[in-house]
Amino acid sequence: MDEIVIEFDKSAFKHDVGREDILHAFRSYLYDGPIEGAGYKDTYLRLGVDRAGNLLEIVYHEIDGRTDLIFHAMKCRSKYYHLLNP
Repeated sequence: MDEIVIEFDKSAFKHDVGREDILHAFRSYLYDGPIEGAGYKDTYLRLGVDRAGNLLEIVYHEIDGRTDLIFHAMKCRSKYYHLLNP
């Protein structure tokens, strides 16, 4: 099985979260699901913990089934907490 390639848009670092923390949270996620609505085709929200155990929200595009493009990462906002306890 092929490994997914993870790419970053420069906007992923807008909230001062480092690459290694984003990758850790992306790989050790607690929630992953599509974001639906206008303009959100193949766009997903992932909630995961960074290397210090802080919860992050990460938004990414699934490009071609082999590549994910992360374009948003920041400390998780409370509006997403409910996704952890469905």
